[in-house]
Parts: sequence; structure tokens; C-alpha cells
Amino acid sequence: MSNTDTLPDQDLIASPQHSDLATRACEDSASTPAAPHCGNCGVLLLGPHCHACGQPEKSLVRQFPELIGDFFGTVFGLDSRIARTLGPLLVNPGFLTSEYFAGRRVRYVSPVRLFVFLCLTAFFAANLSSDWRTDVSFSQVGADVTSPGVDLNSVELDITSATSVEEVLRLRDQAIKDIAEISAESGEVPGVTGLLGGVEQLVRQRAAKRIAQLDPAVVAGPAEEESQQTTVSQKITAPQIEGAPEAVNAWFARQSAKLPQNISRIAKDPNLLKDALFSAIPSTLFVMLPFFALFLGLLYVFKRRLYMEHLIVALHSHAFLSLALLLMVLMFDLRAWLTEPHTLPQALFNLALLALGLWMPVYLLLMQKRVYGQGWPMTALKFSVLGLVYFILLSTATTITALASIAGL
Repeated sequence: MSNTDTLPDQDLIASPQHSDLATRACEDSASTPAAPHCGNCGVLLLGPHCHACGQPEKSLVRQFPELIGDFFGTVFGLDSRIARTLGPLLVNPGFLTSEYFAGRRVRYVSPVRLFVFLCLTAFFAANLSSDWRTDVSFSQVGADVTSPGVDLNSVELDITSATSVEEVLRLRDQAIKDIAEISAESGEVPGVTGLLGGVEQLVRQRAAKRIAQLDPAVVAGPAEEESQQTTVSQKITAPQIEGAPEAVNAWFARQSAKLPQNISRIAKDPNLLKDALFSAIPSTLFVMLPFFALFLGLLYVFKRRLYMEHLIVALHSHAFLSLALLLMVLMFDLRAWLTEPHTLPQALFNLALLALGLWMPVYLLLMQKRVYGQGWPMTALKFSVLGLVYFILLSTATTITALASIAGL
């Protein structure tokens, strides 16, 4: 074979047509974006995460709105799945749990995200829509309670316009005497005694407030409050846990010392306790979830289910209760805004609230029956035992949360 046979065709190389094709191929290869590689290990990426080291393709160095969207999507799962999740959660007991156990998980919001989102939203709405103030006028609580010689609106006006401490005390004592006479005449009429007791407290509060305005130095109210605080401080003793570290008992002592002063603040503004309590309850429920799952595991120990399965049941149960609470708060607000007393729309709202309240225990019973598949007698028995034990535990935890909230104000 000659050397000329092994050499490429010089005419072909030099031809203008071949040159254009080569140039075009180079331009196409330059315009095609390079396949992404992992910045950590250099492996070719086949998805949003590296299959070799697990590092995500996206970093925090991005546009801020995109980060906000990813945050809400990660924490709450607020996408199209929420619409497919809330309906079955409210009206189909045990459906979401059964779907999760069957492996159909990606189409619904995860149990943890669902509970966290609904619990925070429900108690936030309850906090906004409730008011624990007791500083109300007579006309708001007892304008319809009339009797010869007593006019509550006139009593309030007289106390407010009094010009001396002696006059305020005289008006207060006369009003309390008249209220006592009405209470004695009413006998055992249901509701009247309690209403009059509340009116008497309002009279005392109005009198103490007016006396403080006239002459703070001779106010009887602060002396009474100081006496009450002393009595409370005498009753409240710091708990001592035997065998506990000294720092723990010292913490209890510090918190107990705050209680008398904070109780006095709460008496003046109960919304302080409301705000603290509603802020602490979601975290308390989150702590109680593992115990609820543990009780389920003990009741259904022979079912040989994993603890995490019971925890999924607990998450879905508490998510439903949070959703029901949220709906009740919304219905209470709508009833107050859109209806008048003793009308058909208000009666319909009351009926819906009653139906939702009755649906809550029925839902939990049906869910327990559907998920664990036992007969009705055993399911009802275990449901009752679980409800009683959990109610006691939850009441204890709520009491501790309330005391901690009062001490932490």
C-alpha cells in the first residue's frame, strides 16, 4: 500500500463546504449548555440532588422571593396537596393514615407538616378572636336585670361622677345592699344569683377605680390587693423535687416567687394569660404526641405495629382536632359578625357548631376502628381507656403550661 492511500483526501479537507460544516458543528457544540455537575464531588447531576453525595443542586445564593417560596413549601407543604389533604382529613376518618401506610404518600401533605401548620394556625386564630377582659360596663352584663330601687346604669353613672371618696363608698355600699336584697328575693331562680354576683364584682371594681382617681393615697383597693397578694404568696410555696439537682429546685423557687405579682397583673388584664397560654399550648401538644403514640402502642401491642405507625396515627388525630378547632373559631366569629340574636341564621350556626362538636369524638372512634381493624367492643373499650388516660395527662400538662405561662409573664 502506498503512502498516498493512507493520507486523507486533500481536496476534501480544503473544500469550502466541509469547512462550513465543521464551523457550524463547533458553533452548535459551543451553544449547547454543559451538563450540570455537582459542585461538591463533580459527579454528573441527574436530578435536583447529587446521587453520589446527596448535596442539593440549589444553594442559598438565590433570589430572595425564591427562598421564601421554598421555605413555605418545605415547612408547611402549601401546594396543591393541601386541597387533596384537608377534605379527607375532615370527613373521612383514617383515610390519610391508611393511604400513608399503603405507600401513597407524595400526593398528600406529610403528617408532621400537616399537624404543625394546622395547630399553629388554629391557636393563632383562637388567640386573635378571643378576649378575656372583665372590664365591661353594667349595661353589657345586666342591663335587663331591674328591680324597684335599683338602676345599674344610674349606679355606674353616680360612681363615675362622684367627687369624694366618702360618696363613692356610700354609693358602693348602697348598691351592694340593694343587690343582696334582690338576690334574697330571687330565691333559687336559675342564673340570677350568679349574674348578680358578677354585677356586685363590677360595682366593687368601678368603686375602686373611681377611688384611685380621686385620692390614690386613701384607696382601699390597693390595700386589699396587697392583702390578696400577701395571702397568695403565703399559699404558694416553691415545690421541691427530692433527688433533683439543686439548680432545678432553684428554678422552681424563682418561678414561684414571680407568681403573686403576675397573678395580680393577670387580674387587671386577663389577656396577658390568654396570650401566653395560646402561645405555649402548641408546643405542649407537640410534646404530648409521643405519649399518645406510646399509649396506642400499649393498647395494640398484639398488633405488632411499629412505634412510628402509632405516631402517624397520633399526628393525623391531632391534625384533625386542630382543623376542627380552627373551623369552630371561624364559625364563632362569623356568627358574631353576620347574625343577630334569636334569628334563624344564628340557629343554623349553633347547629353547625353542635354537629362539629359531636363529630370530633365520633371521628376519632371511627379512625381508631378503621386503622387497627378490631371489633367494635374492643375498639370502644380501648378508645375509652385511651381518652381517659390522655385527658388526665393532657390536663396535667396544660396546668403546668398555665403555671409556667403565669410565672414567665
